[in-house]
Amino acid sequence: MSFNRFMHPRNRYKSSPPDFAELAANYPTFREHVEMNLNGKVTVDFKNPEALRALTCTLLKDDYGLDISLPLDRLVPTVPLRLNYIHWIEDLIQQDGNYKGSHVHGIDIGTGASCIYPLLGVVENDWKFTATETDAVNIKYATENIERNDKQDKIKVIKTNEDSLLEKVLENNPRECYTFCMCNPPFYGSPMEAQGLVSRSEDRPEPRSINTASDTECIAEGGEVAFIKKIIADSVKYRERVRWYTSMVGKKKSIWPLKTELKKYKVRTVTTTEFCQGRTMRWGIAWTFTEDDSSLPVSPRKKFKTEKEKPQMKIQVPETFVRNAVERLSITEAIQNRPPATRLLAVQREVEKMMTELQIQYKLLNNKIEIKFELTAFHNTWAHQRRKRREALKKELKDVQQTKNQPSTDVELTGGSTQTQINADIETTQHRNNC
Repeated sequence: MSFNRFMHPRNRYKSSPPDFAELAANYPTFREHVEMNLNGKVTVDFKNPEALRALTCTLLKDDYGLDISLPLDRLVPTVPLRLNYIHWIEDLIQQDGNYKGSHVHGIDIGTGASCIYPLLGVVENDWKFTATETDAVNIKYATENIERNDKQDKIKVIKTNEDSLLEKVLENNPRECYTFCMCNPPFYGSPMEAQGLVSRSEDRPEPRSINTASDTECIAEGGEVAFIKKIIADSVKYRERVRWYTSMVGKKKSIWPLKTELKKYKVRTVTTTEFCQGRTMRWGIAWTFTEDDSSLPVSPRKKFKTEKEKPQMKIQVPETFVRNAVERLSITEAIQNRPPATRLLAVQREVEKMMTELQIQYKLLNNKIEIKFELTAFHNTWAHQRRKRREALKKELKDVQQTKNQPSTDVELTGGSTQTQINADIETTQHRNNC
């Protein structure tokens, strides 16, 4: 499935994808890496790192007049994805007026050998950049690419260490306030994960392009969640020194723990987006200490999903469930509310408990006569619930046996009191599901 229709509307490649035949005709270095199939279509082998590098360099040259050099043992960036990120930054900062101009000063955390975000930001919007990097090879190439394109007055590269993501930039320039920071973090927590040997579902197709990134570029202890949490910690320390803190996210399931971390620090304004291009999707997360959330940008894919939104699902809660929920409600909450409000509150507490157990993010939209929840699931946590309950009950019974110093025996799940307990558990859960 191609996600091109969900590209950012200002992304030049949304309506005009690269013409490989034309590029091959105009650029001999790119022509060496294209093939023509039986239908006469010119194609590129994205598994070939040299072809991937040639495509990126050619697009930057043809569309932006940028001349860059890239080593094959470092990350070769894809241009449409980087453009999506740049355009999202534009959307975030344009609330205060014009997003173009040298008054906009950004920080690129881990700029890489290409220095692609600063170069695109300067060419597209005349921004200023402070780019950080820990790898000596990347610093060498990034500096050369800046000089080759005569952007020294707009982009400055500084060397940092892995434990200092924003500290060195902000401490060395105590009077400078920055418009935004951006980051393409290491997505993986181990070499096996980077190679797709773990955490990749069997039915998911293999990636169509090769990953040329070095270990320092794609692997960090704790993966992208731990890495972005460092940015969050820095943001809590420096707060308004940077107006928008942002990062790309490689896996959708990482959004939940990152939002939870921001909630822990009481960060009120948080937004996410989706970067769609080709057959690849990435996510973005941004937060600020200076803005409200009244006019935050919405990604094209979210807009499409909203337009196609299904009717809200309404559920009539069984009376028996309501009575049981009221009994479990704390005495303090029961006293503070009148009977109708008490019943609503009791059901609300039960639903919140279930959503928390299932790791489903929820937003309460209640009023005096009904309860509404806006739910967001980042991965399937509700499948095989009956099996999970049976296994949990079996383990509980074994633990009881061991506590009583009785010989441990397999629990028979087909009769007697055990079956009665299971039936009761299933009945209770059915009531919960009806909520």
